[in-house]
This record gives sequence, C-alpha cells and structure tokens, in this order.
Amino acid sequence: MTQLPILNQSADPAPSCSSSGGAKGSYSFVSLGCPKNLVDSERMLGLLQIDGYSLVQEPEGADFVVVNTCGFIEAARNESFAAIHEMLELKRQGKIRGVIVSGCLAERQKEQLLIDCPEIDQVVGVFGRDEITKVADRLVGNLDEQREVFRPAPVRALEDRHRLRITPKHFAYLKISEGCDRLCTFCAIPKMRGKHATKPIEEVIREAEELAADGVRELIVVAQDTTYYGMDLYGEPRLAQLLQQLNAVKGFDWIRLMYFYPMYIDENLMKTIADADKIVPYVDMPLQHINDNMLRRMARRVTRSSTEESIAMMRRMVPDLAIRTTFITGFPGETDEQFDELAQWVGEQKFERVGVFTYSREDGTPAVKLPDAVAEEVAAERRDRLMEVQQEVVFERNDSLIGTKMDVIIDQPVPGQATAWMGRTIHDAPDVDCVVFVSGEGLAAGQIVQTEIVATHDYDLIGAAIGDPR
Repeated sequence: MTQLPILNQSADPAPSCSSSGGAKGSYSFVSLGCPKNLVDSERMLGLLQIDGYSLVQEPEGADFVVVNTCGFIEAARNESFAAIHEMLELKRQGKIRGVIVSGCLAERQKEQLLIDCPEIDQVVGVFGRDEITKVADRLVGNLDEQREVFRPAPVRALEDRHRLRITPKHFAYLKISEGCDRLCTFCAIPKMRGKHATKPIEEVIREAEELAADGVRELIVVAQDTTYYGMDLYGEPRLAQLLQQLNAVKGFDWIRLMYFYPMYIDENLMKTIADADKIVPYVDMPLQHINDNMLRRMARRVTRSSTEESIAMMRRMVPDLAIRTTFITGFPGETDEQFDELAQWVGEQKFERVGVFTYSREDGTPAVKLPDAVAEEVAAERRDRLMEVQQEVVFERNDSLIGTKMDVIIDQPVPGQATAWMGRTIHDAPDVDCVVFVSGEGLAAGQIVQTEIVATHDYDLIGAAIGDPR
C-alpha cells in the first residue's frame, strides 16, 4: 500500500469545485490504500473544499487531519495505524487540533477503533464519507456528542463527482461500482465495502466528462469487480456497453481497465476493447492461483482450464494485449507440488506484469478455519521464487523491446535532471507497473511522446524521445 502525498501540488480541483477561501478552517489529508480508496479521498477533499475548508500541505498548524485508511490486510492496517499514531502525536504536541479517521480500517474496526485509540476525535466509515463536512464542523466546533458515523452499504454506488484530485492532472481513476459479491475465502473486502452496487451508466459518463474537462488524458477504470458491472442494476453484465460510451467521451487519449475478475470475460467484451480507439490493450486480472484444488479452497469459482481458455481468447482478440495479474503464495493447504505447478505455469504464460503476495490471515474470513496452515517463511520463500520466474519473463521481454518505438505518457521529471523524465507505456498502470526513463528536450508532465527504447534498467526501460510531443 502506498501513502499518497498529503497534497499533490500539480492536482487542480475539478472545475465544479469552489471554495470560500478556507473561512471554516484548515486541514491536511493522508490517503492510503488502493485507487478505489483514493477516489473516496478525492470526493471528501472536494466536499470539504466546497464547504469552505482550506487544504494545506503540512499537518502542523492545521485545525485537523483526515487519515483515510486501508484495512485490507495486516500490512495495510499496520501502515494505517502508523499514520494515525503519527497524527495523534502531533495532536499531543499541540500542533494540530484534531484527527478524523475514515475508510476501510474505520469500517472494519468500528467502535473498537475509539477504544484502542481514544484520542481520535471522529471515526467515519466507508459509507459515511459524504458526511465529512458535518464531521469536520463538529470537530472544529468542539461538539463531541457524536464521534462515529457508520452508514449501511448503499443499494446504488455513491456519486463521485466534484472531486478534488490528488493524482497528477493528466490521469485519474473512475470508480464504476462499489463492493463485491464474490466470497473468496481469503478476502475481507465484502465485510468492509458491502455487496456489489453498480453506478448507473449515465452517472459514470457524467463523471467521466467532468474528468475530461479537468484535463485528464488517461482514464483508469476501477472497481472491486469490474466485469460484474451491471448485474445488480440491469440484470446482466453491461461493461461492454459502458466502455463503448466511455470511448466516445471527448478528451481522453487512453482508457485503462483494472480489476477484471476472471468471470464474465467474453468475446463481446474483448471485441469492444479491440475495436475502441482509446482503450489501451491492457487488462488487470488477479488470478491468485492456478491449481484447481487451491482455486476451490479460495472459492474462486474458476478452474485452470477455464482460465486458460479465457486467456487464449483475450490474446487472440486483442493484439498486443498486456495482462497484469497477481498471485497468493502460502494459502492454507498449498503443497510444494501445487506451488511448483503455479511456478511452471507462470513461466509458460509469460504474463507482461505480475505481483505476488504471501497469504495474510484475516479474521472473519472463511480461510482462517482451513487446516494445514503454511509457515510464513515458506510462503515468503515461494513468493520470492515465483518473482524470480517472472523476472526472467520480464527481462527477456524488455530486451526484445530495444530498438522499438512506443508511445509514452510523461508522468514527472527525474529529480535533479533537466532533460530526463519518467513515464509509462500503454502496458503500464501508475504506481504498480514499470516505468520508462525518457530523455528529451521540451517535455512536460501529461504529454504523450513517441519514444525509441535504447536500453533496459532492471524491470524498467530507457528511451529517447523522437518527434514532437502531443
């Protein structure tokens, strides 16, 4: 999990956001966790700005700090608690007046969070985020009769318009649904985020148009389960229809798709992706394992055979497709033979991007009751071995790209170098994938420039800009 800067100086508010000059007070913000949580952060930031609160870069001297937490796995919770305790220490020192804790950790811990950390002023659950201004008013007004805001998961996804973005100006995340109906035995997300709730197509398009008007060139579509989009609202998957309409929105150059569950991926969806001129050939599809017994124990509702059929169809229908996936090692009951099957399969599939995580035992999930726990050191050793397999795949692929020309979107300058920049290809999502180090004159963040790949640097590429950026 990555902690975002408390304020990204390059991020401008959406045009529809207005401020009354911070007359109500000042605040700082810490956003942790996944892109879905980041969208929630940006929504709260937008609401606070519209209501007259002023966002400041550093927490010292602010009236309050909002810590939007992640509660997904133990490592994420530890990071969230570290951020909370850091802000509480500033409060003890008199450098800030109050601390508001929101997000998935707050939703998961609920009242227990105030018991464990009584110095927290306010706790806001995932679905209480739109009441953040009322919570801030109570804190600034020294009203402590209500310190918790928890709301039930909505039947329809929450609106995410009027955000104050903290991503760079040229890319943004668009959340198309909330929650998840999957019952994977290792995952606590449904307990924190509720059941799947589709955001209506017309509402998604309004949000997309707002982002395009704000200068977004790369739109990144996210959800807990993207391919399930529409099932609860329309009675059938509607992702293909949504993508056709998103592709027609003026202003975007790239549309990137994240979090495909390996079900409901059919030829119609892949044809939509292949035919669209803005949707890049990139799919993020977490697979978690490939051994059939492991898949059953994880309750993934797919098999090795069905997964292989889907991958073959996807690659056949979308030329130059990059597949990003993730795997879990050390899940209860995983044997050496089952892991070896996974490692061999990953080497054969040659995925463009792979992440590997060790199993995290999560209270309240069915997996904690499964027998045959795998020792943490064994899970870690298997993770490292699987990453070594993938490293060979990536290094071989990178070597094959030397001499080729690729479009690169420029994200930021290389610190201390006037003509060196960091960017990404169509096959790379922000923060989780590889980068391209680009040399060239007159470049700027947000431009797209054709780049000749001249060398590699571990997982990353090195290139020289050719032609004029656009």
